[in-house]
Amino acid sequence: LPGQILDQWFESEPLKATLATDVVIGAMASPHTPGSGYVLLHHVMGELEGRRGAWGYVAGGMGALSQAIAHAAAAQGAHIFAEKEVCHVLLGRDGRAQGIVLQDGTEVKSKLVLSSASPQITFLELIPQEQLPKDFVQRIQQVDTRSPVTKINVAVDRLPSFLAAPNTRDGQPLPHHQCSIHLNCEGTHLLHQAFTEATHGHPSSRPMIELCIPSAVDPGLAPQGYHVVSLFTQYTPSVLAGGRPWDEQARNAYADTVFDCIEAYAPGFKASVIGRDILTPPDLERIFGLPGGNIFHGGMSLDQLYFTRPAPSYSGYRSPVPGLYLCGSGAHPGGGVMGAAGRNAARVALEDFRCL
Repeated sequence: LPGQILDQWFESEPLKATLATDVVIGAMASPHTPGSGYVLLHHVMGELEGRRGAWGYVAGGMGALSQAIAHAAAAQGAHIFAEKEVCHVLLGRDGRAQGIVLQDGTEVKSKLVLSSASPQITFLELIPQEQLPKDFVQRIQQVDTRSPVTKINVAVDRLPSFLAAPNTRDGQPLPHHQCSIHLNCEGTHLLHQAFTEATHGHPSSRPMIELCIPSAVDPGLAPQGYHVVSLFTQYTPSVLAGGRPWDEQARNAYADTVFDCIEAYAPGFKASVIGRDILTPPDLERIFGLPGGNIFHGGMSLDQLYFTRPAPSYSGYRSPVPGLYLCGSGAHPGGGVMGAAGRNAARVALEDFRCL
């Protein structure tokens, strides 16, 4: 249990709870859920510029990372079709992947197909089911994709001023504005309570909030004097109690709860808000193709990792369809901005390509 590990190494409850947020980040789990400690390990593995376990901010926002990858690919001769929805994978008579078909009917032929879409979209929507083993299809259907995450993007006309560290008169960002700020995390019991509410279909009344202010380190993201605030919050169930939908009323009620919590730490925050965008689990699924709204394409539990991700015997990036490879978060080693799944899948695909 991660709670026991944290108790063994640390005495400060706020410090233990802060570390515990990475135990449950993106996971419908509690710090007291057996096996959830792996999620913490997953988020501190690797390094950034020689600093082990460190994270970094991408200048220009996460979209800048996608653009960098796109530019590198184009420089090597890749052709990129943006905003072209894929209808299905094109299969030959021998059942081998031969390219893709776009929604408008355009066929794009290729010897290999790599999909960074989720396993659910790749194998349950883009491939005819009769082309796949029944046990494989059943496994993909049974993957736990529950997500507790609601993302709220906020525009404000001034920096939040926290009671614990008030702003200076010049209104310039302070060191804590340039970090990840965790709220409602004074104790691991708060995280467990928030999780318990969601398991009963109710959004947390005191949700875990990870607050970042990207414009504090990247001023070009907002006009001078204004800022953008990113709120990564949980727990919100994908399906509300009684089957109620996540309509505008439910979205705004939860966002108001989150803003009331922030207001208690930083009075004046609500008055500074000039716009907000609320993305509940169903929104994340609809807009970004994340199954269940899960940012990892499937839970990072021990039964869905390593040799079982996305399914037993198919953790090596190859799929039951020859020439089709999975290279996204649903493949080994899972989610996170690390590129490991893509790199590994590319190496496997190149190895097969040389044998064609």
